[in-house]
Amino acid sequence: MDAVTPKRQEAADQHSHLVRPQDMDWQTTRFPGCEAKTLLFDRRTGLMTALMRFAPGSVLPDHEHVGIEQSWVIEGALVDKDGPAKGIACRAGEFIWREAGSRHAAWCPDGALILAIFQVPNKFFEADGRVVDAAGQDWDETWGHTGPQQARDA
Repeated sequence: MDAVTPKRQEAADQHSHLVRPQDMDWQTTRFPGCEAKTLLFDRRTGLMTALMRFAPGSVLPDHEHVGIEQSWVIEGALVDKDGPAKGIACRAGEFIWREAGSRHAAWCPDGALILAIFQVPNKFFEADGRVVDAAGQDWDETWGHTGPQQARDA
């Protein structure tokens, strides 16, 4: 696997990689109140596993998942603010997954700590009509010239 793994890990052999999130710094994102610790990112497939921390009231805005999204809520709650599942709440100790192509905005009214597993590049729909990736780059310019598999290979 051509995976990029965090610095604070140990490789016990060629196949096992121990990651110590408690030794990692929280990374800010472009979304206010949302921080992440990337536990695994596989550039070949786009698979990402991240520990996500949301401040009370923070929103992960309108976005579409290119692959299956999985979220286990460790603390707080993750609520669909908009989209087809508007109002559905996944609370501490619960797990929610969404099919590829699902679209929603996620809200954490009281804050949350979530283990999230998904594939990049997700599409974020800006209020001004632009479609961007999680880094804020134009989605079509960055990913649109490739097919679905090639986008994951980038």
